[in-house]
Amino acid sequence: MKRTRCKPMGVAILTLCLLFAPTSLATEMLPGYDTGNTAWMLMAAVLGLMMTVPGIAMFYGGMVRRKNMLSIAGQCFAICCLVSVVWMIIGYSLAFSGDNEYIGNLDLLLLANLDLDQLRGSFPEALYVVFQLGFGVVTAALITGAVADRIKFSVMLWFIALWSIIVYAPVVHWIWGGGFLKEEGVLDFAGGTIVHINAGVAGLVACLVVGKRKGYGAEDMAPHNPLFSVIGVSLLWIGWFGFSAGSALGASRNAALAMLVTQTSAAAGGLTWMLYEWWILKKPSILGLVSGAVAGLVAITPAAGYVSPAGALAIGVFAGFSCCWACAWLKYSLGYDDALDVFGIHGVGGFLGAILTGVFALEEIGNAPGAVDGNIWQVWIQFEGVLVVGAWSALGTLVILYGIKLFTSLRVTEEQETEGLDYTQHGEMVGTDN
Repeated sequence: MKRTRCKPMGVAILTLCLLFAPTSLATEMLPGYDTGNTAWMLMAAVLGLMMTVPGIAMFYGGMVRRKNMLSIAGQCFAICCLVSVVWMIIGYSLAFSGDNEYIGNLDLLLLANLDLDQLRGSFPEALYVVFQLGFGVVTAALITGAVADRIKFSVMLWFIALWSIIVYAPVVHWIWGGGFLKEEGVLDFAGGTIVHINAGVAGLVACLVVGKRKGYGAEDMAPHNPLFSVIGVSLLWIGWFGFSAGSALGASRNAALAMLVTQTSAAAGGLTWMLYEWWILKKPSILGLVSGAVAGLVAITPAAGYVSPAGALAIGVFAGFSCCWACAWLKYSLGYDDALDVFGIHGVGGFLGAILTGVFALEEIGNAPGAVDGNIWQVWIQFEGVLVVGAWSALGTLVILYGIKLFTSLRVTEEQETEGLDYTQHGEMVGTDN
């Protein structure tokens, strides 16, 4: 029998692998580190980022006129890039460093002092940076819908960069960074106040300052492709599980419950909006159906880690009805041109969800009793958080927009608006106008 001899090179490679493998594994297995939780949070972070591109990009892109579709999608994509850089440079530091009640410090400026061995719970803090980045990107992108069809691309970029630093980062610190609203007991599991009220109020203020679209109320401004919006909302719905269940910060029973109540509220919101619209208009619109699902998702966001499935069902029903009313009646009664109903869905839905969290929160679920558990004071605490964040967002948005207005006009010219932002702002077109 012929014997096979090991080649010297093979022996050397095998020896090196045996020598260095234990050291590498030991570096990864930090005390308290959990591979399962890390894997889940990696997925949650990706799902969260997917909500903006392609989620919001397609949702908004289908709702505007065709001549502005590329512009609104491009704004979402550019915001994803811009906020990522701002978050790395200064945003995360202002939100999550220091022990000041109102704003973080600059200890993590440029993430230069980020300890790669530092854990946030049972997964690396570097992963937490990315997970939280997704919230910042989504919040900023939502605002674009309120001023769609008329704001300059350059103005939007300047506004978002400044808004992310001046408005968004401090609000995150107040609630999730250990600030004064956290100490007051404000409950916001996955961003109902931080994301949706913040963006909804900013969108309302922005559309008032920028002004109405040319021809608003006289021209047909119907969505050019509701199918794109259906696809966008479908991606949003899936991505929402990353934010709601991911906010449990681990693969746990709380994450499972957050996913369950998120699904329940979204479905209830979609059905409620559809049935209400069906009753009023005699036809159920598909855009109303998907908008109701978004309303249910928005409203359950602050409550996802605190309420039962029954509570989530009630929240979804309230949200579907209230947001439909805000978009179909309130906006036209007050006369503001919130092009894609950012305030009607995110502002109203966020407000409703924050207050109802104080009603339906259960001590046995989130260790935070609400009114149904005998702690009616939690409703006032939630209301206090809503008022503070709403006022800060409105004030910050006003100051930033009027500051930019000192140097340039906020919107395109009437001729450019008529021709469409795709061509006049970017020199590109998807197709002819509808």
